[in-house]
Amino acid sequence: MEKLTANDIMTREILGARADWTIDRLAEFLVENSISGAPVLSEDGKLLGVVSLTDIVRHTTLPMKERHVAHPHDYYLPDLRFQYAKEEITSFDLRDESTTAVSDIMTSMIFSVLEDTPVREIADLMIRGRIHRVFVTRNEQVVGIISALDMLKVIIEVCR
Repeated sequence: MEKLTANDIMTREILGARADWTIDRLAEFLVENSISGAPVLSEDGKLLGVVSLTDIVRHTTLPMKERHVAHPHDYYLPDLRFQYAKEEITSFDLRDESTTAVSDIMTSMIFSVLEDTPVREIADLMIRGRIHRVFVTRNEQVVGIISALDMLKVIIEVCR
């Protein structure tokens, strides 16, 4: 364990989100890939931030006045009540399509380490920062990710 580094345990397949995605697109992406968070990457692969399911929940559960997001359908609903029966209105798909972007909810504070960082230091960073993922970088480019699950895999291997 003393010799293990980020390079030894990181996941090399980077599933990144884009800052211009809507949170609906982000939620789809996270669920489709069975992940709870992802780096937010620029077109050239530069790390801009991190976004997670927690960020989506935090955003969608805040009171509307704190989110500063207007409901576009609120404008039309009063007029619809005069033109259609209540049963017809409820059959319409009037879900709000979020215009909130990943850049609006992402965390710009990034926890990253170099490839040669010892696993013990990474564990300490994750515990002190109360974070679930650390990005492994080389020349400001993400080359890997280490999640809390990756750290648990290390514990299992050491305990065998």
